[in-house]
Amino acid sequence: MDYSRILVAIALAVLVAWYISYGAARLDRLHTRVEGALSVLDAQLVRRAEATLELANCGALDAASALLLAGAASDSLEADTADQSSREAIESDLTQALELALGPEALRRLRADEGVGAPVLQRVGAANQRVQLARRFLNDAVTDVRRGRRKPGVRLLRLAGHAELPQTFEIDDELPMLERGT
Repeated sequence: MDYSRILVAIALAVLVAWYISYGAARLDRLHTRVEGALSVLDAQLVRRAEATLELANCGALDAASALLLAGAASDSLEADTADQSSREAIESDLTQALELALGPEALRRLRADEGVGAPVLQRVGAANQRVQLARRFLNDAVTDVRRGRRKPGVRLLRLAGHAELPQTFEIDDELPMLERGT
């Protein structure tokens, strides 16, 4: 018997087993990262809706704008987190409601009201920025998972198991009037 061939075969088998184990563990970590990022995004969306509801109830907006914001924020808080496409539409609607309610005149009035309006407006702007960051982190994590799952070895050996392919979260979350401070 040639022991060197046996040792090479064993070393090769160990190397292949390590590579498979490493690939499976990495994919698992990537999926865990997506789940964490999704939880963070959900929390930030709730905070944005709560800040918007606070803005609607602060008394510094006209009745129509306050009602529009309150309705959109309430819809956001009551949204089904399991139905992603519906949640995306509801969150985009909240952004559009903020854009409609916070026109130049309303922004001027809110910023002039140092007691109530300005701090609440600042909370809404900060919450919206955190939503943007959380959404970017989630979408980056989803991209990494998809890239990892496209590898031939991962597909051939079915290292992803039965895990669902994660989806990016696409909403309109740009509020330039709050970001530039005009």
